[in-house]
Amino acid sequence: MQFTKNSLKIDAALETDRIVKFIQQTVRQGMRRAGAVVGISGGIDSAVVLPLAVRAFGPERVVAVMMPDKDSDTLSERLARELAAKYGVKPILENITGALEGFDCYRRRDDAIRRVYPEFDDAKGYKAKITLPDDLLESGTLNIFSVVIITPDGKTVTLPLGPKETLEIVAASNLKQRSRMSTLYLHAESRQYAVIGTANKNEHAQGFFVKYGDGGVDIQPIVHLFKSQIYQLAKHLEVPEGIQKRTPTTDTYSAPQDQKEFFYRLSFETMDLLWFALERKISAAEASTVMGMTEVQVERAYDDIIRKQRTTNYLRMVPPELSAPEIIG
Repeated sequence: MQFTKNSLKIDAALETDRIVKFIQQTVRQGMRRAGAVVGISGGIDSAVVLPLAVRAFGPERVVAVMMPDKDSDTLSERLARELAAKYGVKPILENITGALEGFDCYRRRDDAIRRVYPEFDDAKGYKAKITLPDDLLESGTLNIFSVVIITPDGKTVTLPLGPKETLEIVAASNLKQRSRMSTLYLHAESRQYAVIGTANKNEHAQGFFVKYGDGGVDIQPIVHLFKSQIYQLAKHLEVPEGIQKRTPTTDTYSAPQDQKEFFYRLSFETMDLLWFALERKISAAEASTVMGMTEVQVERAYDDIIRKQRTTNYLRMVPPELSAPEIIG
């Protein structure tokens, strides 16, 4: 096949109709559910899933739930409300800060940060996030996290994280996604509705989701689409401009953070095309010509995608089961 910079172009209208039918058939006929619950965050993925659900069931059978916590950007709620109004859905606000405090989410996270930076104190205005190196194409560095501290006077301090601290920070932060999942199912089960997932292909196939958190849903209607294709649907569905233009964010840590610095290390425009090329066995030499990159840079991107998929396979596994025992009686 010929690989070009237009290889990911789709017919957004046709794909919209296909997804809406898939949602209707799966939820109504397969699950016998009467409507949809969607968590909305002011991000592009949930902003596409909400109107798809509205087309499938009508706004009166769609529940849109906003679930901020104390670390969330206030812009997220503002954009989420604008989104819900656009499609005729009255949003529900569920602040999960209290639940997270009950789980000791913040204390567990901050204890791990303080082992690296003892002065860190959330109550005194310190903010933090964890990041990956931004030089993937230049040096091919591994996915090893650092913690970035923003002090109350605006100073930025970046320090390497050890494996133990990284695991503890991530595990504590994952309580946020798992609390949101529980909240969505509260609203779904009280109405006999289905929870509609908002993960795209980038998130699901590379492992940028939390098992039994944002990965715990009833149906995944956009998981087959690259992030750049999600933007094509957003334009067709007339998602509010503020959301389309917003840089994708994790909205998990107290310091501002985009998804590139936390996980992907590449822009979606570059990564999606290279991933497409990798899946179709396009050589690094051919891909480099199309992308205006060196072969080494393409190979580094290929390797990073393969490594992320391999190391997160367990997230996508169905829990293994044994078959029935042999009957000897």
